[in-house]
Amino acid sequence: MILETATITSVENDALWVEAIQKSACETCTAQKGCGTAVLSKLTGRTSRLRVLKSQHISDSYKVGQQVTIAIPEDVVVLASVCAYLVPLGASLIGLWVMGPSDLSSVIGAIVGLALGGGLVSLYNAKLRDDPRFNPVLFNSNTFQESVSLS
Repeated sequence: MILETATITSVENDALWVEAIQKSACETCTAQKGCGTAVLSKLTGRTSRLRVLKSQHISDSYKVGQQVTIAIPEDVVVLASVCAYLVPLGASLIGLWVMGPSDLSSVIGAIVGLALGGGLVSLYNAKLRDDPRFNPVLFNSNTFQESVSLS
C-alpha cells in the first residue's frame, strides 16, 4: 500500500474529493535556478485531486480542509499506468497497421485507433469507479488490518 496525506476539498455521500500534497524532487535539487522543470512546476502550481471512497464501516464526519491519510494499492498504480498509456498506444498502432500503406490513411488509422483506445480506457474507468479494490481508500489501522486478513 502506498500511503499519502491529503486535504479534503469536498464531501459526497459515498466518497471524498481530496487534494494530495505533491512531493517534488525539485525542492532538494541544487540546479533549481537553471532548471525549466522547477520553473514550470512553480508556475502551474500542480495539485493532484483524487476521489477517495469512504469505507462502509466508518461513520466519521469529514469536513473540508481536514487532513486524512489515503491508501492506494501498488498493483492499482501499475494497472492504471498500463491502461492509460499502453492501451491507447497499442490501439493507435493497430489502427496504423490496419489502414494500409499510404501515409494519409496510416495517420487517420492511428488517430482513430488512439481515440478508440482512449474511449476504451474511459469505459473501463467508469466501470471501476466505485470498486474499492481499484480506488484509493481512507486509511486507518482497522481498515488495513481487515484488508490484510481478507487477502
